[in-house]
Amino acid sequence: METIISSGKTDSQTLYETDYLEWIETIVEKLRSENYAHVDWENLIEEIEDMGRSERRSLESNLIVVLLHLLKWQYQPESRSGSWESSIIEHRRRIKKALKESPSLKPYLERILAECYGEAVKQAKAETRLPLEIFPIQCLYELEDVVDDEFLPE
Repeated sequence: METIISSGKTDSQTLYETDYLEWIETIVEKLRSENYAHVDWENLIEEIEDMGRSERRSLESNLIVVLLHLLKWQYQPESRSGSWESSIIEHRRRIKKALKESPSLKPYLERILAECYGEAVKQAKAETRLPLEIFPIQCLYELEDVVDDEFLPE
């Protein structure tokens, strides 16, 4: 049975703050043994919510990188490099893996395309030193092209 610490927190809550991995192992053991009364539900729910946010942030970050390199590829053809193409391939792979593992992320990806494009344009301007006006305001690329391994803009 869990003891209560003077602060009013249970051992499990304190463990969450001091040793995250051990807290996870403890929670998993309690769930496996169906000891639901002693599960740190508040922190467990928060962690599950954070996992969803983390997946979306990762998807957004990978999308921005692909868009950035597609823009650089299109607007600085004289500077095209294997590292740009490699980055496009790698971040496309990450996007596709996330969508394969969580197909429910696809509508989110569609919703954030325009916003991520805007972020990619800002970064492309900074990295290429090209004027902002060079880059179209609206995203040039269809989502299908963004994740298509064969697509590179000309």
